[in-house]
Amino acid sequence: MIIRPPTNWLRMLFIWDGSVLKTIVPQLLLILAISVLAVATGGHILGAKIPLDTVPFPLVGVSLAIFLAFRNNAAYARYVEARQIWGRILIAARALTSQVVNYLPQDGDGFERKLFVQRLIAFVYALTHQLRHTDPAADLARYLSPQEHKELSDMHYIPVALLDRIRLMLARAGRKRGEGEPLLWLLDNQVSELAAAVGGCERISNTPIPFAYGVLVHRTVYLYCFMLPFGLVADLGMATPLVCVFVAYTLFALEAIAQEISEPFGTDPNCLALNAMTRNIERSLLEQCGEEVPEQLEPCERYNIS
Repeated sequence: MIIRPPTNWLRMLFIWDGSVLKTIVPQLLLILAISVLAVATGGHILGAKIPLDTVPFPLVGVSLAIFLAFRNNAAYARYVEARQIWGRILIAARALTSQVVNYLPQDGDGFERKLFVQRLIAFVYALTHQLRHTDPAADLARYLSPQEHKELSDMHYIPVALLDRIRLMLARAGRKRGEGEPLLWLLDNQVSELAAAVGGCERISNTPIPFAYGVLVHRTVYLYCFMLPFGLVADLGMATPLVCVFVAYTLFALEAIAQEISEPFGTDPNCLALNAMTRNIERSLLEQCGEEVPEQLEPCERYNIS
């Protein structure tokens, strides 16, 4: 995720770090070369005049705008839903920790509060690694015993396994204290909320935008930009490269942004900062229990935070 301080309109025109320009420079250079070729040859290729005028381009542009709008709206909807799910994870984890701290007995009375918090934090880290397809071993080893870490290492759904263990801890503690079903239902609701969040994340991660839409938009954008110089050269002359590169920048950038945010759990600059959000949850839960709080993650010098 890109986190930059507010800047004025003039500096915004020349921002490099945080924009998608660096990822589309090769495509823009290709469009520039094609535009220069169209100007140099007067719209001819191998001696034959390319019979294009400006009439078809507005018609194609309307269709292209519809395709890009659908692609970007679908991608942004996935991004927003993913962020909302992680907001619910934070709320449920805080609420569950607060309920445990205030309603369940101390460690000496049979409930290992420290183990509960460690498993809850390990759950959040395990979910982050599952969504990013990375190895959770280092983070889980900080909060789980070697024996438990070994038991979980061969499982495919570690976050779900940790929630099962948390639910079992709460059930045993509630029954031992004799509070009955009301307390168990109260605690179980938060665990169920966390389980629902896992399912929501898996739904987004395992169900990408249909591939055919991406192919259609990609092909249409590139064909439009490749043909544009030959349709404008007769009217614009030497200004054709400038106009074509500007149009191509807008279309290529929109497609690149949609591609990044359509996979919100990835590691591209415009994806969600899962590591930072996980650390935030970790800090919050440890503070609720009076434990030492680690440092907060900050954006790097290029304003990117993962």
